[in-house]
Amino acid sequence: MKIIVDFQESRNCLIEYLREELEVEVKKLKVGDFIISKDVVVERKTVDDFVNSLIDRRLFKQADNMQKNYPCPIFIIEGPMEDMFSRNVSDKALWSAIISIMLKNNARFLFTSSFKETAQVLCILARKEQMEDNKELALRCKTNKMSLKEKQQFFIEGLPGVGPKLAKNLLKKFKSPEGVINAKESDLKKVDKLGPKKAESIKKLLRTV
Repeated sequence: MKIIVDFQESRNCLIEYLREELEVEVKKLKVGDFIISKDVVVERKTVDDFVNSLIDRRLFKQADNMQKNYPCPIFIIEGPMEDMFSRNVSDKALWSAIISIMLKNNARFLFTSSFKETAQVLCILARKEQMEDNKELALRCKTNKMSLKEKQQFFIEGLPGVGPKLAKNLLKKFKSPEGVINAKESDLKKVDKLGPKKAESIKKLLRTV
């Protein structure tokens, strides 16, 4: 199992707990702090940062950005729950913000007490997504700062049933996105892990007016 971690999160001891169970890749992420799978991205916040991001409205922008790129955004709020309600923000405002983001952005909120507990939650999420549900990691970030290869992979991952590994296989065989699009259905079927149903779905998408 593998997890992609934003470089800022790699500066604390959390990453050492993660490395006990997961392969960890550190990158500068534009969306979230941890990429769990092609569907799940996680933003970790301490209680103080959560409240501050609510006050300056950063929380809502982050939620929108996460939801645009990943179907299942998750916020992990780390620290004593009672501290969250001891700031100069009303309980009603806090719960209103949480519920609003849950409903608007299809987001989940999880609460942990420490680095170690956060790491445990992230490992469980990775195991569930990658081992039990057989989902892959995916760089599905809408940013102009991707490399050309990353942009090509991002484009190909938009095809039906295509995850990151299959996108790489397609680009390796057909050399470019144009080569993938122009490939015959019979040639698509020959790509490892693609098969006739996915090949048919891809060509149907490309041909249908």
